[in-house]
Amino acid sequence: MVALAFFAGRSRSLAIATNVGGIPYLNSLPFYYGALTAVWCAIPSLVVLLIWNFADNYFISNMIVAELPESALELVEGKKDLLVNQVYNVAEGIMPREMAPDYIVAASERLEVILWWNRMLLAVVCLSIGILGSLFVWMKITPKFKARLHVEGVFLGVLFVSACIAILTTVGIVFSVLFESIKFFTKVPITEFLFGLEWSPQMAIREGQQGSSGSFGAVPLFVGTLLIAAIAMIVAVPTGLMSAIYLSEYADRRIRDWVKPALEVLAGVPTVVYGFFAALTVAPFIRDMGIGLGLDGFMTISSESALAAGLVMGVMIIPFVSSLSDDVINAVPQSLRDGALGLGSTRSEVIKQVVLPAALPGIMGGILLAGPRAIGETMIVVMAAGLAANLTMNPLDSVTTVTVQIVTLLVGDQEFNSPKTLAAFALGLVLFIVTLGLNYLALHIVKKYREQYD
Repeated sequence: MVALAFFAGRSRSLAIATNVGGIPYLNSLPFYYGALTAVWCAIPSLVVLLIWNFADNYFISNMIVAELPESALELVEGKKDLLVNQVYNVAEGIMPREMAPDYIVAASERLEVILWWNRMLLAVVCLSIGILGSLFVWMKITPKFKARLHVEGVFLGVLFVSACIAILTTVGIVFSVLFESIKFFTKVPITEFLFGLEWSPQMAIREGQQGSSGSFGAVPLFVGTLLIAAIAMIVAVPTGLMSAIYLSEYADRRIRDWVKPALEVLAGVPTVVYGFFAALTVAPFIRDMGIGLGLDGFMTISSESALAAGLVMGVMIIPFVSSLSDDVINAVPQSLRDGALGLGSTRSEVIKQVVLPAALPGIMGGILLAGPRAIGETMIVVMAAGLAANLTMNPLDSVTTVTVQIVTLLVGDQEFNSPKTLAAFALGLVLFIVTLGLNYLALHIVKKYREQYD
């Protein structure tokens, strides 16, 4: 219908143009007349379709409940939804009719009729609205009709709605995490959570279970997260930045054509593969090397260590730093390099004093992208660093991170309002605040150096 509407609107504009002397005498190009006709066909129908799909389930469920006998409805409050689900399962063939009571079978047969009429009415209404919308614009097409302005206004509205969706999604995530975190802090003091030195949440399978409360000191998680992220950044930032400098300033074109794609392949490797590599190769190698050097005599050397997870994670995020930094360095105007070389600077001096300061905002952007990637990684930590919440700065010891504990807390069948489950939202809130602070700090640094360079 949209395609036909576009063709009808465009054909009408061309016919009118023939009568008035040609396309130059139209206010807009024929494409815009067709596009506006298609838009008025599509958008009203789509709006009705969305509203119908949101509302029909409520009305159909009430109609099904009305078909059920009073004896079946005299149940504990909240069981009506279960009966409606059984009716849907029988109607869709998920549950055999022989296993369902007679009143469920009768209601499912009634549901099949209702769903058929619902589909038919939906199709008729949407088609009718699409046809009426198309006819409305089709009849308004004249040589002076400003179709282009209307089409651009519609697309401007679509862009505005898309921007609002992104903003509202962020706001929704923040408030959902915030409200659940407030519930957690009503059960566990915020001081214990932020400054407690022991993390040992208990499993609460049902409400009121004994031993459902535990220790919720998150300091070991914060320390483990920062330790692994710091190791990863120590590996990734120098390696990625120096790789970008070599590829953009020193490497031959043939070498660059081979090395850069090879580096970017690292970004496409699944994190579980990195986790296997860290758990089966890197972690045993670090443990054996530490024992061989005699470090086990005065520090703990675990088979799962922060060093193993950090090293592999650093390798994983090298492309984020390298690729972005390389693109930014190549974007620095060649005239700046030529001017510095003309003043007698060496190539290394040009890189240190001209190229890097000019490219600093983009380099900081690459580092900023790599930082949250390191903080938010889960699979590598689970497989290479373990789940033990140890408060230690020993990189050879087993630690855990905030993201790993969030996954651990939300896995399994437990009471949703228990402190154990709500602790995941509190950890997520802290992670969000830390990431926001890092973003603000990075933007401040970028702004400062950009002003200094300008």
